[in-house]
Amino acid sequence: MTVLDELAGDEAGIKSITFLVSGENAYGYLKCEKGVHRLVRISPFDAGARRHTSFASVEVMPEIEDAPEIEIKPEDLKVDTYRSSGAGGQHINKTESAIRITHIPTGIVVSCQTERSQIQNRETAMKMLYSKLVEKQEAEEMEKLSSIKGEIKKIEWGSQIRSYVFCPYTLVKDHRTGYETSNIEDVMNGNIQPFINDYLIKSN
Repeated sequence: MTVLDELAGDEAGIKSITFLVSGENAYGYLKCEKGVHRLVRISPFDAGARRHTSFASVEVMPEIEDAPEIEIKPEDLKVDTYRSSGAGGQHINKTESAIRITHIPTGIVVSCQTERSQIQNRETAMKMLYSKLVEKQEAEEMEKLSSIKGEIKKIEWGSQIRSYVFCPYTLVKDHRTGYETSNIEDVMNGNIQPFINDYLIKSN
């Protein structure tokens, strides 16, 4: 896994992060995680030790090398440069090597700061933009087909696919399949394969 862009939270944690996952069938597995994830816990930042609910929206897209039907015009791009920063504010890059690209017609924004070279960051950001535009085109085509059938499926904020509950009990439950486990620590440490496998089996 390679972190491409990261924005720290206002008080703690991570506000947004973009990372690249490589490996056999990586997209096929991880596309199951696309949607809204709900976390319920006692906040360590609340002096009153009250229960808080947080949401994280996960977007998964494949890295697409070649899609000739997608044309990206230079005049449609707004390119901004800024200084990339490391964890905890250390190793701050003194040059503006990080890249943020806005595709003006669609409003899609991508950014990359993983490399020290501005050229490399731009190349990676353009790949991300390419994939997002292809995904957008495919989504529009699917929506047209769904509307013809009278059925439009959307993933919206609040329609969570999975809940992670630390309090008043421990439970991780996938709301699409019904699969659940009380071993929340195992899941939070990265073991989501059982959820992925169950979703792939039940969705076919």
